[in-house]
Amino acid sequence: MVSNTDTKANNLMKKKLLIFALIMFVFGFALVPFYEKFCEVTGVNNLLQPDVRVKENRVDEARWITVELDANTRGLPWQFKPLQSSVKIHPGEPVDVMYEITNNSDREINGQAIPSYSPRNLEKYLKKFECFCFTKQVLKPNETRQMPVQFVIEPDLPPEIHTVTISYTFFELPDGASAIRK
Repeated sequence: MVSNTDTKANNLMKKKLLIFALIMFVFGFALVPFYEKFCEVTGVNNLLQPDVRVKENRVDEARWITVELDANTRGLPWQFKPLQSSVKIHPGEPVDVMYEITNNSDREINGQAIPSYSPRNLEKYLKKFECFCFTKQVLKPNETRQMPVQFVIEPDLPPEIHTVTISYTFFELPDGASAIRK
């Protein structure tokens, strides 16, 4: 037979568990905007931001910026290069550039490109829509692949900046490793 104190204890436990479940449910929903804001502030994942081409079609045609493109590898038997060394653009204008990579070895290799930018804090104004750096690349022996990068440099870029550099360095990923999102 269940005593009155056991019933009260059970009801109290049910209330505590219900409150805990409700708090966890609200916490789960609160994490999404928190994560998006964190990514926006740190520049971790530009893909979370809305498509600037659709949201804002403001192009500063009175100004030109030269975008220098650079490519490197570290410890990989790959040849990696942009198909053009630079592009001249208006701020706010969507840009498509192409990189080419070749695996010069006789084995399949996993790699990932890590971007770096100059001048410092360029990532605040650079919005990428498509980039091979977001995913692990697997190249078969002697395979050559062309990979696009689509981006825009926002018109808010300080007016004293006339040249920027976008550089990618490919590193080998161990077998089974997943891509690093940046």
